[in-house]
Amino acid sequence: MAHSFPFSLVTPERTLLRCEATMVVLRTGGGDIAFMAGHAPFIGNIEPCIVMVTTEDGRTERAAVHAGFVHVANSVVRVLADIAERPDEIDVERARIALVNAEQTLVHSNDASAEAALRRAHVRLELAGSHGAAIK
Repeated sequence: MAHSFPFSLVTPERTLLRCEATMVVLRTGGGDIAFMAGHAPFIGNIEPCIVMVTTEDGRTERAAVHAGFVHVANSVVRVLADIAERPDEIDVERARIALVNAEQTLVHSNDASAEAALRRAHVRLELAGSHGAAIK
């Protein structure tokens, strides 16, 4: 049986998830990374992604995180996010509209805010189960 560790996912407005976890997987600027009990101290920026948390009882919790950072110290993993959403909080139609709008903007310019909006829409749709493409 895998060892567990305290995990929390918090935003300025709320604590989205606090549990004992056996593994946390997310995406940093250096790529995907998995944290397990005893991981070396770490701090890093989080890219827009789905954070997957395997809980002590074997469930998998998922949340969309659009910006923030991860901090690991003393066998505790903390995700501090500007925005984080559960699957049931995703407005699929709104995310689809944002995706189309961002794609149209990017056809005509190399707009950084449109690129960020595109990544957020992809993550939201993937989490909601309404988008087949993997996040790039």
